Amino acid sequence: MEQTMIRDLTTGSVGKELLRFSFPFMLSNALQTIYNLVDMVIVGQFVGSVGLSAVSIGGQLMWLMCCLAIGYTSGGQIFISQLVGAGDHAGVRRTIGTIFTTMAGFSLVIATLGIVFCDPLLALLNTPPEALDQARDYVLICAAGMFFVYGYNTVSAILRGMGDSTRPFLFIAISALLNVILDLIFVGPLGMASAGAALATILAQAVSFIISIIYLYRRKESFGFDFRLRSFLPDGKTFAALSRLGLPLTVQSTAINVSMLYVSAGVNSYGLVYSSTFGIGGKLQSVMFIITNSISTASASMFGQNLGAGKHDRVKKIFWFGNLYCMIFFLVVTVFCLTIPVPVFRLFTKDPDVLAQAAHYMVVQVVMFSGFASMTAGIALINGIGNGSLSLITALLDGVVVRIGLCMLLAGPLGWGVWGYFWGNALAGYVSTLIGWLYYLTGAWKRRKLMIE
Repeated sequence: MEQTMIRDLTTGSVGKELLRFSFPFMLSNALQTIYNLVDMVIVGQFVGSVGLSAVSIGGQLMWLMCCLAIGYTSGGQIFISQLVGAGDHAGVRRTIGTIFTTMAGFSLVIATLGIVFCDPLLALLNTPPEALDQARDYVLICAAGMFFVYGYNTVSAILRGMGDSTRPFLFIAISALLNVILDLIFVGPLGMASAGAALATILAQAVSFIISIIYLYRRKESFGFDFRLRSFLPDGKTFAALSRLGLPLTVQSTAINVSMLYVSAGVNSYGLVYSSTFGIGGKLQSVMFIITNSISTASASMFGQNLGAGKHDRVKKIFWFGNLYCMIFFLVVTVFCLTIPVPVFRLFTKDPDVLAQAAHYMVVQVVMFSGFASMTAGIALINGIGNGSLSLITALLDGVVVRIGLCMLLAGPLGWGVWGYFWGNALAGYVSTLIGWLYYLTGAWKRRKLMIE
């Protein structure tokens, strides 16, 4: 097997290697953030607060539909990285075939469920009546395109596990550029409102996925997978190993998304202004994710390869460098958020009632961003070693017990109203921070068996 697509992350300077490996992820996330922001900016300027609310709510349901993809592809990435670290190339091939077929089947099931339960879910979210039709259009179009969304995530996760962060960036760059162009056409001149934004996103993902498959097929020798039908037959043991981490990560992602939907439903009940404010806040969070998610993704693969190779000293260095990079970016974002909150909000809306919330809401965002930065390395270590049970416990505490519990307490008995939902959502992430740091500092990760064991 030629190894031109496999990158060894177990040697060299940890700090430099983490930056080099995560940099394409940063570019990928930046591009993805840009075209998500473009959705909001274009919809906000052409459609107004109704469109903003519809895209925000529809986007939350799209993320819910993606939970299975996020969980299993993340599990696949970690499993492949451990196999690469252990030098098991045959295991990598089996995993590629298994995860491709598994995710294709999952995407069809999720698409069906998304279409069937669209209206009940929108009702549960207290979707403002003015935004209901547009939100429905957004969700139905996204559900219909789940095959391509799952496919793109699968290809990217496989390559990340192999230590390749450059090609996923190239594929997302194609998607981002196309999405911006289609957004401007569909939402602008064609007047398709939020449906145009959804269609632009799905078409862009479809083109990116198709190009990635063609590219990998033409380079199948260096990719290490022959694309023959028999190679796509799922391997039972591999699927079981993937499920041991993929299923808890799916529950983790689902729990957090469900809790976010609960927060959204509570916010939406206070009307269109707060629904739009929360929607803008969600897009701003994606800016912080440019770094934290990139460091988390890169660290998880580096943790996996180095744990597979038995290099614990490098694991420690990855943890500390991951925290350092996230906190530096957090400080930069904090200055930006607190000094020009209204101009930032004005990018998305001209509504004076929404702009009036900007300064206060940015304080909430900064507190939330601190949690993102401080949890990143610890959660990446938990996932990188394949500790599915702890991932599940963390998710249930963060997503269900604390986030929903805090929101209920602050918005209800303490009488904070809609701001209780905002603050409860912001503070919940510190549970993950606490668990991640305790896991590292106690050394429990050293005694944990790997997925490949």
